[in-house]
Formats: sequence, structure tokens, C-alpha cells
Amino acid sequence: MKRIVRLLGVVIVLLLLAVVALPFLIDPNDFRPRLESELSKALGRDVKVGDLKLALLSGGVTADNLSIADDPAFSRTPFLYTRSLTLGVDLWTLIVSRQLHITNLTLDQPQIDVLQSAAGDWNFSSLGGKPAAHSQTAASPASPASSGREMNLSVKLVKIANGHISFAEPNSNVKSRELGNVNVEVRNFSANSPFPFTLSAKLAGGGDIQLNGAVGPINPVDTAQTQAKVNVKLSGFDIAAAGVGTSAGLAGLLSVNGIAAWNGRTLYLNGHLKGEQLKLAKNGSPAREPVEFDFEVNHDIRKRSGVLRRGEIHIGSAAVSLTGTYVAQGEVGAVNMSLSGPEMPVPQLAAMLPAFGVVLPAGSSLQGGTASAKLSFAGPVEALVTDGSLGLSNTRLTGFDLGSKMSTVEKLAGIKTGPNTEIETLAATVHWAPDGSTIQDIKFVAPALVELSGGGTISPSQALDFKMRATLHTGGAALAMLGAKNAAGVPFTIEGTAENPVFRPDMKGIASQEVHNLEKDTVGKAASGLLDGVFGKKKK
Repeated sequence: MKRIVRLLGVVIVLLLLAVVALPFLIDPNDFRPRLESELSKALGRDVKVGDLKLALLSGGVTADNLSIADDPAFSRTPFLYTRSLTLGVDLWTLIVSRQLHITNLTLDQPQIDVLQSAAGDWNFSSLGGKPAAHSQTAASPASPASSGREMNLSVKLVKIANGHISFAEPNSNVKSRELGNVNVEVRNFSANSPFPFTLSAKLAGGGDIQLNGAVGPINPVDTAQTQAKVNVKLSGFDIAAAGVGTSAGLAGLLSVNGIAAWNGRTLYLNGHLKGEQLKLAKNGSPAREPVEFDFEVNHDIRKRSGVLRRGEIHIGSAAVSLTGTYVAQGEVGAVNMSLSGPEMPVPQLAAMLPAFGVVLPAGSSLQGGTASAKLSFAGPVEALVTDGSLGLSNTRLTGFDLGSKMSTVEKLAGIKTGPNTEIETLAATVHWAPDGSTIQDIKFVAPALVELSGGGTISPSQALDFKMRATLHTGGAALAMLGAKNAAGVPFTIEGTAENPVFRPDMKGIASQEVHNLEKDTVGKAASGLLDGVFGKKKK
């Protein structure tokens, strides 16, 4: 028994001596030329590895730095650079046969620059395809080197720790998109079969993104066409802080849960988006209610365009359908969308009005009833043009007395005053654009007012210029003076601002109307009686 113990002790001592002596017996830099050569052949790019050292405690080899060249058609700076690289190696094989077998690889704080040209090509498309120019031989046109070849590389575990990834377009003024604190883990990596991965990162300006799924096998001709299926989770993305849509005035916090599938040509994405404190116009303010959006998108990454096949917007219990196409160009992009929302509860929608810069009269709010909308959106997001129709039914504009606001017009139309304005029906066609808006074909029916009709414009500064007509109420003080045939309406204007509208009788319009309706010999008398009624002048 003692002999066995002594023997084990001798073996342990010899092993310890071997481990201690290993750095003096084996210089890992002897393997560096071969390592650079094999990686360069596998990736099809120049790969440079820094000074190698044995890390006995971790069972591996460390390198001072690693750089992978970019596609020269995109950039002369490295596609990937890291100051620290750790290679997990099979130490027994290294000791016995002096061969370097890599089992895992960790990149510490790498910088990765992802570029996409205006034509839609990616700078990583050629990774693993054709070998770097310096390593190409005089191969015949039919050789694998000239037609693309499969990457011969497999590693049990690949990690990226605290990396940084930028996404940009060469020679473009569009700000690059940044991911920081990037942590990636790939297990059982092989170019010839699918492999699982996880990714977590911080978005520039705030927010977190998490991805997990499977990628592969690597496309031997174009790495960018490698198939993938990924679960996507985005939380706390601050639109304004990230610099997205600054020129369009966009702001708010977004979160997304979805599934993305990439077949090498089209990205299929379906999921659920939630937006909070949204601001969707330059003159808007944060919405009081969150917006939820269920969607299905087919996106062509090369063309940077896509189709929103299904879009369901939910604002509380209000539901809206949104479909159409888009192009991701410039800072935000351009859209061609259609929106349809029938029978939507007004209170939930009213909470979204500030986000679009829609202003109600000061101190007023919409209560109860339903709304309908059928709109189209076209053009760049920062200069969007909206056309369509809007409607309200059985709602109330509280805190706004339309009768008293119309002042002298009420004497003509018989409008009853009160603290609120009851809206039986309101319908209009709208056109919203950066240079101003128009609202036409207005039909406003209220129990106390009978009907208002007309149209006008709203300037970018919310200045109003409307020409309207009020259908005469049978109780109107001036109805007897104007005659029953004038029940067609009393013209008036709306000026001022959306927050503080000013209603005035259109005296020129009224006079013109009387000229057509009265006999010549009674024009003066009727006009005099009309003005007396409007301005409250007493008869002598």
C-alpha cells in the first residue's frame, strides 16, 4: 500500500514539474503563423493574432490582440478588433504531440463594424467564402477558390464579452446605430450545421435587447444569406435619446417581444410592441395612454423595404387596423400605409391626441361616444402627408360652450348656451401636411345647434381659417327678420387658434345672401334689421 502511495506521489510531483516547466518547454508563439493561416483560410480574410501566452490556470492560451480584416470594397480598417483573446486548448495534446486544438474562444471587449452599402450588400457577406487576396493561388476558374468554399472551422464554445457593434452605411451622413455591452455565447459552432446562440446588449440612448435562437448552416457563398430563427426581446428603448426620428419629432419608450425568421432573402417578423409616452409629431406632447401593436412584417434586408401584412393597434379598448408598405431610407424612412378604425371609444383616443399635436380648445375634453377613422399615410415620416375621413358620434366636448363662443352668431342661429357642447354627429375629410392642414366637408350636428357645415385650414402654428354655415334654429331671434327661406344657414368664420378659436358672423356672406333672397326695394330695410339684431341695437 505504501508503495502505491509513493508511486502516486511521484506521478503528481512529475505532473506538477511538467506543468511548471511547460511555459519553458513550449512557446505558443510557435503556433501563431499556423493559427493565423488557418483562421485566414477559414474566414477568407486576413487575420492577425498578437503575442500568445500560456494561461495554465484557465487551461488555455491568451493573445494580446486579434484583428480580422474588412472586405476591401467597404473599408481598410478591421471588421473586428479586440485587445484580448483567450483560446481554450487541449493541454494534453499540446504537451504530448505539440498540436494546438482549440476547444473554446473568448473575445474580450471587441469592436465590430457592420456596414451595408446603398445597394444592400453587407461587409460580412464574404466571411468564410473566397479566401483573402494574398492567400489565393493561381487556381483555375473552376477551382473552389474562385467559386466560394465552405468554412472549415468548428469550436465548442465561442464568447464575446462586453463588446461594441456599430451598424452604418459607408459614405453616408446617416448616424450609425450602436450596440454596447454586447455579450454573445455560441455553443457547438460549426459552419456545416445549425448552432444555438444567445445575445444581450445595451442600445445607444437606453434600452436592452436580448436574442436567442439558432443560426446555420453558414451559407458558403454569402454569409449574410445564412438562415436563422430568433426570439427577440427589446425593452426600454428611448426613441429620442437614440436619435431616431429627431427631425420628425418622434419620442417615447418602446418594448417588443417577437419571433424573427430569416431565409436568406426575407426577414419574417411577428410580435407585440408597446409604446409609452409616445410623441408622433414635432408639435406634439407625450400621450397619456400606452399604445400596443400586434404586427406581421415581411422585410427585404437588401432593399431595406418591407410589407406590413398585419397591424393591429390597441389604445385601451380602441382597435385600429394598419397595413401597407415602407422603405427604410434616411433617418427614419418613408411609408405608404392605410388605417381603418370603426366604432372606437372616444376617451381612449382622446388620450392620444397630444401625441399628434392635435389641440382642443383650452380647458375642454372629449367624453363618451365613438369615433371612426379611415386614413392614408404617404411620404417620408418627417414630412408625412395624411388624407382621409374622421367622424364622431354621440360625444360631448366638456368645458367648451360653443353657443357663447359664437357670441353674436348665436342670436342669428338660435344656439343655446351651456357649459358643454353636445355632439350628435361630426364628420369631415382631412388633409394633414407639414405646410398646413385642411378640413373640408364638415358636418356637425348638435341637439342645440341643428347643423354646422363648411371647411378651412389649420396652419403649422395652429392658426385657424374656416368658413362655416350654421343652419338656423327655429328659435333664432333673427329668423323672423331673415325670413323662412333663409333657413339654409347663417355664414360665419372661425379664426384664432385651435386652443382659443374665435367665431364671427360673416357679414359679407350674410349681405350677399340677402341680396339674392330679398326684393331690391327691401334690401336696405332687411339689412338694417339684420345688423340691429346682430349687434343688439334697439329700435327707435
